[in-house]
Amino acid sequence: MAYQSGRHFLQIPGPTNVPEAVLRAMAAPTIDHRGPDFARLTREVIDGLGAVFKTRGHVVVFPGSGTGAWEAAIVNTLSPGDRVLMFETGHFAMLWKQMAEKLGLEVDFVPGDWRSGVDADVVEQKLAADGERSIKAVMVVHNETSTGVASRIGDVRAAMSRAAHPALLMVDT
Repeated sequence: MAYQSGRHFLQIPGPTNVPEAVLRAMAAPTIDHRGPDFARLTREVIDGLGAVFKTRGHVVVFPGSGTGAWEAAIVNTLSPGDRVLMFETGHFAMLWKQMAEKLGLEVDFVPGDWRSGVDADVVEQKLAADGERSIKAVMVVHNETSTGVASRIGDVRAAMSRAAHPALLMVDT
C-alpha cells in the first residue's frame, strides 16, 4: 500500500470536503437519538433550513439519497399515467426523466444542450398551451451537478403563475 501524506482532497460532485472544525465536532460523543438533547438539536436544524431554502413553508428532511427522494416525491404526489413537463439540463435531469417514465408518468420532455437551465418562457408557453390542464407537475433540476448549470426556480414559478396553471412545481435542489 502506498503512503499518502497530507489530507485527501475530494474533487468530485459527491461527498463534500469537510472542514476540520466539523470533523472535530463529529468526533464528540454521540447523544441519545431519543433524548431531549437530540430533539432540541433536530428542531434547531429543521427550523434553520427554512432560512437556507428561503421558505416559510414546512420543511421535511428526507434521510436518503437524491434518487430515493425523487422516487418518494413522485409516488406520493403523482399517479401512473399523469403527464409531467421536464427539461434536459444535464445527466441528473435525464436520470430523473428515466425514473418518471419507469414509474409510469407521461413525460413531456424539452430537450436541451446541457449548457443552460430551464427556460421560464418555455415553461409558460407549454403550460399556456395545455388548455385541458393535463400537465400535473413541472419537474426541474435546480443545480445540475453534472454540468454546473443552475435553473432560476423563481422565474420558473413566476412563469407557472403567469400561465395560471395548477401544475405542481417539483424541484431537485
